[in-house]
Amino acid sequence: MTVTLRPARSLDAGAVGEILHGFARENDWMPELHSGAEAIAFCGRMIDNGWVTVAEQGGKVAGFLAVNGTEVHCLYLSPAARNQGIGAQLLDSAKAGRRELALYAFQANTGARRFYERHGFVEVARSDGADNDEQLPDIRFVWQQEE
Repeated sequence: MTVTLRPARSLDAGAVGEILHGFARENDWMPELHSGAEAIAFCGRMIDNGWVTVAEQGGKVAGFLAVNGTEVHCLYLSPAARNQGIGAQLLDSAKAGRRELALYAFQANTGARRFYERHGFVEVARSDGADNDEQLPDIRFVWQQEE
């Protein structure tokens, strides 16, 4: 099925928020700190800031990427959209025109860690999680365009 990437619109906040909130519900290690409504409101603010690109598949939002400058804040896919290359398409769109991207991934999120490493991100630091909302140990990754 064809995937289309486009800037998110205000009306996408519900679908984007549901994908984000769903991630916490799917993973036992991830605390569910916010309600679904709070996740939608948060995603609405990211969309209003112009940070969000959505991946549409079959007329539905299948995933999204939020980038502010060179900082990747979120990259999430619906369960049905995983392992189809959609995350790679979103990440490649963020790399286009940038020399560097950086992000944090939770140490417990082994799938995300493998994904980012496959796509050229390198671990540069680890933390005990004291500085993130979830209080979970995380890893700082950086990607730099090859010269």
